[in-house]
Amino acid sequence: MNAEKMKPDVEFNDGYNRTDMQKDAIIQKLKENGGRITKQRLILLDIILGEDCSCCKEIYYKAAKIDNRIGVATVYRMINTLEEIGAINRRNMYKIAF
Repeated sequence: MNAEKMKPDVEFNDGYNRTDMQKDAIIQKLKENGGRITKQRLILLDIILGEDCSCCKEIYYKAAKIDNRIGVATVYRMINTLEEIGAINRRNMYKIAF
């Protein structure tokens, strides 16, 4: 994912932004629930955190441009996992809840 495209909502003095904090919190929660932190999951998480996506297919198309090995099923599984741990809410168009 191109770092220039990702614009942080809040920048802290130490260079650590809100998106990084959200990502770290979600990764920690995934680990606590026995989830593996794969390259594909990190790509999907970056897309969800960095862009406004309204559906799984939109997330899939963006992810497939980065890694063509990411399938639609991978996106749906990740969305379901994030919803199960309370990180996202589908009613809010995949907005991060943390």
